This record gives sequence, structure tokens and C-alpha cells, in this order.
Amino acid sequence: MKNILIPTDFSENAWNAIKYALQMFNDEKCTFYFLNTYTPALVSSRFMAASFEGGVLSNAASMLSENGLKEILVKVEDLGPNRKHTYKTISSFSLLVDEVMDTVANYDIDLVVMGTKGATGLEEVFMGSNTVRIIKTVKDCPILAIPNTYEFTRPKEIAFATNFNRFYTKSELKPLVDMAASLGAVVRIVYVQYEIKALSELQQFNLSMLRKYLKDVEHYVHTVSELNSVSKTLEKFSEELGIHLLALLNFQHSYLERLTREPVVSRLAFHSKTPLFVIPELSMATQSRSKSQDEFTFSN
Repeated sequence: MKNILIPTDFSENAWNAIKYALQMFNDEKCTFYFLNTYTPALVSSRFMAASFEGGVLSNAASMLSENGLKEILVKVEDLGPNRKHTYKTISSFSLLVDEVMDTVANYDIDLVVMGTKGATGLEEVFMGSNTVRIIKTVKDCPILAIPNTYEFTRPKEIAFATNFNRFYTKSELKPLVDMAASLGAVVRIVYVQYEIKALSELQQFNLSMLRKYLKDVEHYVHTVSELNSVSKTLEKFSEELGIHLLALLNFQHSYLERLTREPVVSRLAFHSKTPLFVIPELSMATQSRSKSQDEFTFSN
């Protein structure tokens, strides 16, 4: 049984993420937690239910949140019954990131699924600010970020971006390996270089270990030149090879960190057109969880 958390602000963007998750895990026993948070207007955001001016939360805000979650359940049931799925709702007077962290810990969440949507004009960003904050903050379980207009396609091509400078543990890569194996997907390891040059001895060793972990799934290694930014390069790579899912490990100085720090105006913005699978770095906190990453698997 998987426990999957899906934050929602009742937008089409969030609903698209819900539909993706339901289809992705259609054949698995899952409990889906639909979360909506509400706060005073001063700190409300696109992932929080509406509140009123003056910073005083009224009962109406709570009712709006609870009624919105009830409507989500109705819409889910309208998609068709699934005996393998159980649905629960959480309405909370809290900041989104704080509530997501608490829910992950308290409900033994295996995966957080979120919709992504960049801002407009000069504020265009790689992903919506709330999604970025959650990716940076939540370290105990993987996060699946779904672009707002993306229509579900069962992943058959998965790209894993790395520079081979870091040694990955088997446990860290298990979510990726399990997903690829269960879906029969090809893993394309992609290395984005500012300038093409031979791998160092350390990089060669890390690559050999990565291939060892992926020995039971079809995989290939691609080295590509950076185009203005890492994010733009990965976007182009995904388009040309028909990638259905882009996987990244979230650790200090990783590609993911560079993506969320890239200048907006001076470099081309990365409009995420491909679902992003963010795998957390294995830490002492992660190891202490009663349900480790070793238990997070994908099956048909």
C-alpha cells in the first residue's frame, strides 16, 4: 500500500496532477491524501484556500477549504471506481510547506505529487514558487511534479540528469530503478557539460557504479553541450528524445539546485513540459523513517 500526498488549491493545474497520479498508480493499492491549506490573506498563495482581508481567518475560509475537498472527491469518483484506491482529505489552517512536511512524517507518505505552473512575463520561472519551496524543503520522500498542461503518458523514456561527480548509493537510486523496471522504461543518463571533455577517474567510477545499479534495466549514456542553461538543455534533450519523465537527485550543488537558482531574465526560462521526478538525498533523517526508500516501489 502506497501513501500519496497531493496538495491542491482546487485549480485546473492541481486537478491535472491528481488525474496524472490516479492514472500512474491505477493498478496499485494506494491511499491518496488530498491536502488544502488556508491562511490569512497576508500569507496566502496559489496553493492555499481563499481568506479575507485584515489577516483574520473566518469560518468561511475553513468551509471553503472543506467544501473544495469534498468536490475533489466527487470529481475523482466521476472518473470511475477503483477498488484499489482509498481517498482521504486534509483541510488545515497552516502554511503549505509546513503542512506538507508534517503530513509526510505523520502519514508515512511515500510520494508527493504536485502540479507545476510558472509565473508570467518577467517573473517566468522553472516551476511555481510553492513547488520549488517544497522540493527544497521536503527531504524524506520523492516528489513528482506535473506540468499544468501535461496529458498522462505512461513513462517509457526516463532521463536521469547527473554530472557523475557524486557517488550515488543503491538506496538513493532504488526509486528510479524500480520505476524503470516496473514500467519497462528506458533510462537515459544525461550529462550536461559546459564544454565537452573526458570524464575524470572519479566520474568514470561513479558512472560504472550507476551502470551497475541499472544493470537490470535498459539504459544509455548521453553527453550533451550546455545550451544557455542546464534547464534549457534538459528541456531540449527531453523534446528530441521523447522523454516522458525527467529524474533528478536533490542534493547540494546538484543540477536541481542549479535549476532553481538560474537567473530568470538573463537566461532562457525552463518551462517544464515534462513531469519531474525528484529523488531525495539519503540522509540520517531519511534512514530513521520507519518506511525507508527501499520500500518505495512501482509495480504493474
